[in-house]
Amino acid sequence: MVTVEKDRVAPGADLVARGVPARAPDTDIEELADLFQMLASPTRLRVVEALARGELCVGDLSDAVGVSHSAVSHHLRHLRQMRLVRYRKEGRQAYYRLDDDHVTTLFLVAMEHVRE
Repeated sequence: MVTVEKDRVAPGADLVARGVPARAPDTDIEELADLFQMLASPTRLRVVEALARGELCVGDLSDAVGVSHSAVSHHLRHLRQMRLVRYRKEGRQAYYRLDDDHVTTLFLVAMEHVRE
């Protein structure tokens, strides 16, 4: 009896097809760990959640998150350093928003994951 071997697909081929490398460079993994560590703060996640709805100044963020202006400013500084948040100046007022759609997507996908 002759056996015919079906087409074999290499393990992880579906990941490669989706653009996930077999092994990410160490520097990328370290940056990703830093990103997740930055988002490990409930207050920072509240700031991201508020900014996912739109641009806000520190005062409005303070009200939305429920912490002081100085605490919001402190968290915004860290989020800016990680390129998660950007701002624009209008007169003396600074308005903050998420840096790009990737940040919003990351937040929404993670929220969907914890709600499943």
